[in-house]
Amino acid sequence: MGGKPLIALNVVGFPASLDKEILGRTLQGGYAKAAEAECLIVGGHTVDDAEPKYGLAVTGTVRPGAQITNAGARPRDTLVLTKPIGSGVITTAGKQQTVDQSVLDGAVAVMSTLNDAAAAAMVRVGVNACVDVTGFGLVGHLREMAEGSGVGARVSVGRIPVLDGVRELLDRGVAPGGTRRNLESTLGAVAWDSSLTEEERLLMSDAQTSGGLLISVPEERADELLRELKAGGVETRAIVGSVVERSTMPDGFSVEVVR
Repeated sequence: MGGKPLIALNVVGFPASLDKEILGRTLQGGYAKAAEAECLIVGGHTVDDAEPKYGLAVTGTVRPGAQITNAGARPRDTLVLTKPIGSGVITTAGKQQTVDQSVLDGAVAVMSTLNDAAAAAMVRVGVNACVDVTGFGLVGHLREMAEGSGVGARVSVGRIPVLDGVRELLDRGVAPGGTRRNLESTLGAVAWDSSLTEEERLLMSDAQTSGGLLISVPEERADELLRELKAGGVETRAIVGSVVERSTMPDGFSVEVVR
């Protein structure tokens, strides 16, 4: 959203029965990523919990009125995605111990990459809207943006960057429960091209962990944004679709997914 993180507090739930080294490594990982984002961890709170949980309560700054929300997309905007999708499928296969280590390592590398360079690039260029792609999947967050902005959005499956190994896992029937629920929730809101397979629809609905940014940029600034993303070292810079007038969408739908 264009904000600058300053300080953070750890928020941890951790089973007392687990090895405390796991907790220590978790906190070290959080500290390292916060430091990379130039954010200082100043304390936190830990409670005994049956299931491990870790997060951060973050305080930062943004100039009032300068924040980039998910509700400002305008017709004729270009949609740009800054990370490949499919991490939900891969991490589920990882839990099942049915994925090659190289595929899992590739997903971890993408998930552990900050969005700071992409965010800085879009702030410099000036964009209309942005949303991070996380638990609701690509189409779920695109739907949020479209409905919040009062527009329609059209996205192409063929343009979507995908993590290595994901399509093979989908073909084997691997998909998280959250991804399947995401797909169910698109009924009545997302118009799917009839040629798209179930696996392709699941991919577009896959619940992501630490996904990229989906940016709605004015068409005339799209090339400038791509240049700034490249200059900032952002590896994925994919034009995946466009924003259209809501009146041009199929009746009742805010998002259309085409091949």
